[in-house]
Amino acid sequence: MSEATLDDRGRMTLPKDLRERYGDRYRIVEVHDGIKLIPVAEDPLDALRDEFAGVEKTADELREEAREAAFDEAGR
Repeated sequence: MSEATLDDRGRMTLPKDLRERYGDRYRIVEVHDGIKLIPVAEDPLDALRDEFAGVEKTADELREEAREAAFDEAGR
């Protein structure tokens, strides 16, 4: 685990090994017990293509499955 501190202007410097691994851009997300830094890919579309390269379903099929799962979770 690494630590980072804020300077007097509120800036945080991440350790070099983390910057090299995850890049220089992050989204800051508030969670119930703190914050989470989400790396932002240089080319978000390329990142999405890589993430879904092995998926053989269409966007409509995935959307329908998500809708069904949401209905099931809500108890219809």
